[in-house]
Amino acid sequence: MEGPQASPPSVGEGGPGSRREMELVGGCYEQILFGFAVRPEENWTPIPDFTHHAHTASLSAVAVNNRYVVTGSRDETIQIYDMKKKIEHGALLHHNGTITCLEFYGNAHLLSGAEDGLICIWDTKKWECLKSIKAHKGHVTSLSIHPSGKLALSVGTDKTLRTWNLVEGRSAFIKNLKQNAHIVKWSPSGEKYVVVVTNKVDVYKLETASVSGAITTEKRISSVRFITDSVLAIAGDDEVIRLYDCDSQKCLCEFKAHENRIKDIYSFEKQGLQVIVTASSDGYIKLWSLELDKIQDRPSLLCEVNTKARLTCLAVWLDRTSETKENPDNATTSSYVNEDEQPLITRKKKVCWTDNSDKSAKGDRQVMLKKRKSEGAQQKKKMKL
Repeated sequence: MEGPQASPPSVGEGGPGSRREMELVGGCYEQILFGFAVRPEENWTPIPDFTHHAHTASLSAVAVNNRYVVTGSRDETIQIYDMKKKIEHGALLHHNGTITCLEFYGNAHLLSGAEDGLICIWDTKKWECLKSIKAHKGHVTSLSIHPSGKLALSVGTDKTLRTWNLVEGRSAFIKNLKQNAHIVKWSPSGEKYVVVVTNKVDVYKLETASVSGAITTEKRISSVRFITDSVLAIAGDDEVIRLYDCDSQKCLCEFKAHENRIKDIYSFEKQGLQVIVTASSDGYIKLWSLELDKIQDRPSLLCEVNTKARLTCLAVWLDRTSETKENPDNATTSSYVNEDEQPLITRKKKVCWTDNSDKSAKGDRQVMLKKRKSEGAQQKKKMKL
């Protein structure tokens, strides 16, 4: 297979003045982060925007909010990219192990999980680690934040599903599972959630915390995504996307999306269209238009792009400057933010970030980042939690 077509390792080749409404971002085994600008008014044509040698090992997770893209890797670091300024913003060096999951809550907080068993809560204004929780005895394999921002779920290789009180930063509930789960996901309303074990999806209701139904597929499941509160998209180690009704557990639609196994699914709504984005080991990222009132019909292909890389993770950055959807209860870890004097928090900080007051050129920022990478990697080995 051909290697990824990488341009020089810089972010923002389109220039800071270029207007982008939407950016497809995909990570791959070849350590590269791809960016493709997409404009719906221009027939959804993806335009190569950047390729960046983001890490020293394969990428394992990517997350976005209104301003930033963050990537996690097997090199144990989290890299930050400022999509408004189109520059690298620095690296977070707290975890000792592969970064397995990343999720933003609004514009204020990021949660990260890793193979060291930790879940870290980050303040995205100063990029400080507000809280480091020893969440699982084994690896953290997946986490999901409740829409209210007050709860989070996590699963790990200790065969447990754990509920976290994010306001107080403590464990709220532990459920023992028969097998290790590798995906957990809240529905948009937060009234239900799903837990994935190998090729089985268990649907839970929040009010009862019990399984209300189960969906089983033939192949191992690699990604799930709620399209609506009742429609769940499932992808796995085959070429097919399947849409299920969470309440009846019936398959509503299935279609062949790729020529190889599908690694990740993303979805969003834009200009009245429900869009599903898929990334596959075949190197393609594809955008599909789904009509919810004709959900039995195969979604139509909006566009596709061949990265010529073995993709591992996917997200879509949307410029929501004029349409920010902030929850008034955006209070994740609000107690930490207001209690900087707590010894626990100040002791736990292990973060390397680019000073926002640094007005130097982009090239200087990149040199600084590389220096901090090497210094941080050495320092991290000496630090113990």
